[in-house]
Amino acid sequence: MMQKPIAIIQGEPNSVSSEIILKLWKKRKTFKHKPFFIIGNYRLLDRHKKFFKINCKLKKINQDFKIRDLNSSSIPILDVKFNQKKIFEKISKKSNGFIFACFEIALRLIKSKKIFGLINCPISKETLLHGKYKGITEFISSKLGYKNKEVMLIFNKEYSVSPITTHIPIKKISKNLNKKEIIYKIKTIDSFYKKYLKKKTNFAVTGLNPHCYNSEKFSEEKNIIKPAINYLKKKKIKISGPYSADSLFAKKNNKFNIVVGMYHDQVLTPIKSLKGFDAINVTIGLPCIRVSPDHGVASDITGKGKANPKSLIESIKFFNLIK
Repeated sequence: MMQKPIAIIQGEPNSVSSEIILKLWKKRKTFKHKPFFIIGNYRLLDRHKKFFKINCKLKKINQDFKIRDLNSSSIPILDVKFNQKKIFEKISKKSNGFIFACFEIALRLIKSKKIFGLINCPISKETLLHGKYKGITEFISSKLGYKNKEVMLIFNKEYSVSPITTHIPIKKISKNLNKKEIIYKIKTIDSFYKKYLKKKTNFAVTGLNPHCYNSEKFSEEKNIIKPAINYLKKKKIKISGPYSADSLFAKKNNKFNIVVGMYHDQVLTPIKSLKGFDAINVTIGLPCIRVSPDHGVASDITGKGKANPKSLIESIKFFNLIK
């Protein structure tokens, strides 16, 4: 049976995506990884390697590639049509068609079971999705027919975090919380850790309100979060909480390896602050594993040669952990 490779979507052309791909390729011999290839634009990557003065070769492959086509000294690229005059331009909807075409190819390869997993480089979801989907995670799950089955996991070997609600306004968080969703997402993470990573789980769950206290009649902690935790305990999942998020990430609480929060910034802010580029964004609950570097398009350093490829490297290395 052919060893299945990883597909890397080039992402937003006017971002740090090409730079981190090229730097990843130059460092590829310094770490163990599965075969991988790029779904993107050959000419753009060629222009960018010359711009950044990164010495490497490129080659085109097609969708009927063999694993031997990926084992060479040249970056294998499944070429997708895209043209722009300047080497870098302001991010706009002009690149949307290209990015969607890259995803269409990747999703087709997933459905045909030709790839082991998918990594997408940074994308401006605001420009690409226009509010139709909450984020790339939700876009991919919908296209694969797994709408509302996706679970966001910001992964680090020491500990990971997961938000119950993702890209929604703060004022809508409370009404989007429910016991069923908390149970589903925690059970999905627990199953993933045990099945694919062969690791035991120890969950800490945050409350929603400061100090897990709400003086109003309805308490999310009492009516939603605690009942979900109690249910999961009965299912033999090691879990405790709710804890106040303001102190949960202190060193004294490092007995936990997964922290589940009620909203995006509640758990992503601390893990990005503590782990930086050592954290990656993993989507589970889908027919394949999707990963992305845990940073955005970085418009402030685009074209300056300052982009750090570490999170992309960690994204590739993550697939070594899958057993």
